Order: sequence, then C-alpha cells, then structure tokens
Amino acid sequence: MPKMKTKRAAAKRFSFTATGKVKFKHAHLRHCLEHKQKSTKKKLVRTGIMTSGDANKVRAMLPNG
Repeated sequence: MPKMKTKRAAAKRFSFTATGKVKFKHAHLRHCLEHKQKSTKKKLVRTGIMTSGDANKVRAMLPNG
C-alpha cells in the first residue's frame, strides 16, 4: 500500500499545537487595514483554534501532522 500524501495546501495553512489542536491564521488582515478598527486588527493577529468538527477534516488532509 502506498504512503498517504499530505495535502500541501492544507500544510501551508494549518499547524498543530502540542496538545493536538489545529491552529490557523485569521483572514481579513491583508489589505484595507486603515478602515478597520485597531481592536479588530489586534484580534485577527492572534492564531485561531479550530473547532473539533473542522479539525477532523484537517487531520485527514495532514496524516503525518
């Protein structure tokens, strides 16, 4: 049986914490930043933790993660 391949698009977007939770970077922080509130931008800088249902799908795309 061949090895399972990692989905490279997912590998570039997601990573795992030490306890196995899935981390991701928030969207809406690339352009038009002068119109967003400072508090909004500060919240978006922090990495997000994915919910359990979506995290299962990401783990399937990253078998060696």
